[in-house]
Amino acid sequence: MGIGRFHFSDRYSIFDWGEMPDQIENKGASLCIMGAYCFEKLEEQGIKTHYRGVLDQNGNLVKTDDLRVPTTIMEINLVRVIPPEPIQKNDVLRYDYQAYTPNLTNFVIPLEIIYRNSLPEGSSIFKRLRDKEISLSDL
Repeated sequence: MGIGRFHFSDRYSIFDWGEMPDQIENKGASLCIMGAYCFEKLEEQGIKTHYRGVLDQNGNLVKTDDLRVPTTIMEINLVRVIPPEPIQKNDVLRYDYQAYTPNLTNFVIPLEIIYRNSLPEGSSIFKRLRDKEISLSDL
C-alpha cells in the first residue's frame, strides 16, 4: 500500500487540556528510538512487523545500531488496520476476532501495550476488579 513516516515531536499534552505551551527536549527522538528498538527486537524473534527502519542524519534508512545521532523519523510499510468487531451482550463488551484468517494479508492487528510501575489510587483497574469485569488471575 506504500510507505509512511512517523515524525516524532517534543510536544506533549495533558489529559483533556490539550497541547502544552512548552516542549520536552528530546522526547521525540527518545520515543522514536525506543519504538524502533522494540520493533527490531520483535523482528529478531521472527515476528513480522510493518517497521522498515529509522532515518539517519543523511536521510538514509538504517537500523538503530547504525545511528550516530538521535533521529525523530521512523519509516513503516503502510498496511490496513482491521479492528475486531465489537459485540455487546448482557452489558458486557467483547470482541469478535473471526476476521483474522490465514488468508488475510497486508494488515496489522491494533495492539496497545500499557506498562505501569504501579497501580495508583483511582486506577480504572480497581473498578474493573470491583465490578468483576476481570479477576486477579486475569492480571
